[in-house]
Amino acid sequence: MKLHGSYTSPFVRHCRVACAQQGIGFDFIEVDHAASAAQSPVAKMPYLTGVDGGMLTDSSSILKYIREQGGGKFLDDLDDFETFALANTVQDSMINVFLLETEGFGAEQIRYIGRQNNRIAGGLEALNRRLAGAGISQDGALRCACMLDWALFRGRIAGLDEHPNLRDLLAAANQDPQFADTAPPPAPPPSAS
Repeated sequence: MKLHGSYTSPFVRHCRVACAQQGIGFDFIEVDHAASAAQSPVAKMPYLTGVDGGMLTDSSSILKYIREQGGGKFLDDLDDFETFALANTVQDSMINVFLLETEGFGAEQIRYIGRQNNRIAGGLEALNRRLAGAGISQDGALRCACMLDWALFRGRIAGLDEHPNLRDLLAAANQDPQFADTAPPPAPPPSAS
């Protein structure tokens, strides 16, 4: 089984943590956007190969496969499923804004970015209410922790002081070895030249 993705993707990270939690071995194949566009029919990561001779092309189906292979369940109740879906919505909006901004676009040029920023703000507030005292034993909270760590890593949010339950969730997640071991590598120091 080969998991293809990047070390910085929160979707890939969730799959890597789930494999560790379930005790499932896999080969990690690092790919970039060009490779995923060439190898995945939907041109995104993660994707999982070596699954009954086929491929899974979305983190949700990959997670379902991983959990079931390890004897667990994926999104076993409606509350966990709603948290997972809400975290996905926020993550997708953050990525859309991030990619548009890297292309030089801002909210003053594209109203869509403003709507996405509003969706992010509302989604973070809703997740903060939902996740009081949560740990990462359920996939909804784990998806949220991966999203939050990515958002901080990419500078999409300045911090979590306004969302104390999310701050506590991420702090607890970072104490979990399986989560901590999958953190994106630190950026290289700037060159002296």
